[in-house]
Amino acid sequence: MAYLEDIGSYFLMLKRTFGSFTKRSVLKELIFKEIDDLIIGSLGIVAFISFFVGGVIAIQTALNVDNPIIPKSLIGFATRQSIVLEFAPTFMSIIMAGKVGSFITSSIGSMRVTEQIDALEVMGINSLNYLVFPKIVALMFYPFIIALSMFIGITGGLLAGVYGGFTTYTDFTTGLQQDFNSFHLVYAFIKTFVFAFILATVPSWQGYYMKGGALEVGKASTNSFVWTSVLIILANFIITQLLLS
Repeated sequence: MAYLEDIGSYFLMLKRTFGSFTKRSVLKELIFKEIDDLIIGSLGIVAFISFFVGGVIAIQTALNVDNPIIPKSLIGFATRQSIVLEFAPTFMSIIMAGKVGSFITSSIGSMRVTEQIDALEVMGINSLNYLVFPKIVALMFYPFIIALSMFIGITGGLLAGVYGGFTTYTDFTTGLQQDFNSFHLVYAFIKTFVFAFILATVPSWQGYYMKGGALEVGKASTNSFVWTSVLIILANFIITQLLLS
């Protein structure tokens, strides 16, 4: 019953989020702030992780296909497929659930603890629209981060493969172009939009409805990461079955 209550409160939160809109000029300022906090502020960690994971994928592929019969172009092909299909959209989103999700939960939870949300309601402001809607809009730019992750990851794989002596530039780029299916990019970005919505709403729900003090804010942030990750993995499974089966 507790799970049903949680699911109900989540959908009621979504209903209130898209009703009684805050003043447009205020929302515009909040959206730009959220873009700076959630999108621009995440570029550094995304670039760092993507570059080195791309390099690791290329090196591990090269070490596991060390056979003269297997073409070296397979390194570029495997790197592209791994990064485009799963690493960039899915595993980067799980990493972002820890960074962005915890930030959203702790910021809204702190406002709940300090009664700032109650103050917004007293002033006649729809607190959910004021707090959650700008985050949803800001994270609609999340595919930009994933596109950057794909590019940097493949670049990292290229540099690791070529300068590590595992392949040549020509072989790697041949592998990148081999059997390229443009629908894989469409699939990856469809997933990304779904994950972005989960990243914006689930942590907000955890923070908005938390009860207690500062200790509970930390617990809510942990729950936020767990549930966001679980929903991302479930959504990934469902979308993959629907689009690639």
